[in-house]
Order: sequence, then structure tokens, then C-alpha cells
Amino acid sequence: MFIVNEQDKQYRFGASGPKYLMKGPRMNFALVRFEAGEDFQAHYHNEMEENFYILEGEIDIVVDGTVHHLAQGQFIHIEPGEAHYCINSSAQPIVMISTLAPYRDTDKVEIENYTY
Repeated sequence: MFIVNEQDKQYRFGASGPKYLMKGPRMNFALVRFEAGEDFQAHYHNEMEENFYILEGEIDIVVDGTVHHLAQGQFIHIEPGEAHYCINSSAQPIVMISTLAPYRDTDKVEIENYTY
């Protein structure tokens, strides 16, 4: 058992990106924040499934070429092997929860020049 204070953790890109509250041993749990216009490179996972739950704002999450526009209170589940790309096309910040399981230290495959 352990307790984490979000204020003790940092976003990957300063004021945005994922902020991992837990990485392993069986899953990852993160808060993710993107400012207006920010995105996260397209990628997929070989073994990990990924979930996003929208806390604030709106975001486009592209899964295997299909755009899903999500807003506060919505949830999306992404299976291993499904290419996904996140972009905040709105004028407001987005905050969402991300979970990945089962935990794998190196399971992310980035996709260059992703188009949808």
C-alpha cells in the first residue's frame, strides 16, 4: 500500500503531458494535461491496454484512423495494437486520467508521420 500526493509529481513537459502518480508494478496511473493545440505523438502498445477518462475539457483521440471527440465524463478504452493519437483541438486545456495495464517498461511503439 502507498499514498501519493499529486503535488509531489511533475508533468513530463513542464506544465503539460502525463504526470505519473504510479508506474508499475502491475499498471500505470497518470493525470494528463494538454493546453490548447497540444498533442501527443501517435503510438501503439504491443501488450498494454490504455484507458482515458476526461475530467475537464474536450479532446480528439484518433484510434486506427477514426477521430473520437471526447468531453468531460467520457471514457475510452484502447486495445493493444490500436494506433492512437491525442490532440487538443479546443481553445481550453484538457485534463484526463490515463491508465495502462499490464505494466511494461518498454511497450510503446511510436509512429512517425501519422495521418488520419
